[in-house]
Amino acid sequence: MTRFRILLFAAALSGSTLVAAGPVLGATANTTFHVGVTVPSSCSLTASDLSFPDTTANPSAAVDASSTINVTCTLTTAYAVSLDAGTATGATITGRKMSNGANTVSYALYSTAARTTIWGDGTLSTVTVSGTGNGAAQPLTVYGRIPSAQTNLAAGHAQDTITATVTY
Repeated sequence: MTRFRILLFAAALSGSTLVAAGPVLGATANTTFHVGVTVPSSCSLTASDLSFPDTTANPSAAVDASSTINVTCTLTTAYAVSLDAGTATGATITGRKMSNGANTVSYALYSTAARTTIWGDGTLSTVTVSGTGNGAAQPLTVYGRIPSAQTNLAAGHAQDTITATVTY
């Protein structure tokens, strides 16, 4: 025991460190694991009202107006936006109507500025507007037209409600 104390004392004086012997580490092993997340596709819509300017009871020229639908979809999500026929009695996608009591004003909604392609639900020669989401709001313009062929429109405010639907 005394001899051990002397060796410890001698080691301490010389600045040496004694290390207890243990197992030698030199081998390794590894494994892998996966990290993942699922980001579901999603879309939302907002729309501004389409308000035609005031017109006469017998418009001699078509009355045009436009509004915007903003579609926001997750990045790379394919979508299609459709418009229904509206809420007026007797309205169809190709023959939309605004109502003022029992009186109506015919109008159409188009997907092109030239007002040649009716924006509907993809049936009856109508189209939907398609795109791919980029994570930000993408504006889609709705082009409206009251044709000039109408006569004797009733005085007052005619209106309709259109439902826009995004399918993704």
